[in-house]
Amino acid sequence: MDYRDIITIEAGKRSGKACIRGMRITVIDVLEYLASGMTHNEILAEFPELTEDDIRACLAYAADRERKLVLA
Repeated sequence: MDYRDIITIEAGKRSGKACIRGMRITVIDVLEYLASGMTHNEILAEFPELTEDDIRACLAYAADRERKLVLA
């Protein structure tokens, strides 16, 4: 998945953290929900503005960042 169409970073929004489609929901928020045990369906029910692709984009973004850290 190419997360670059979904994950946005804006200096004035959420202190420059990676957000989903310019909203105030960050990648970190979604990853923390998943890590706490929430399912994709639970996240989508709690945040109806999100899509399954948004959640997958967060995972792809995190995987890409991790890959870049290992290669650095």
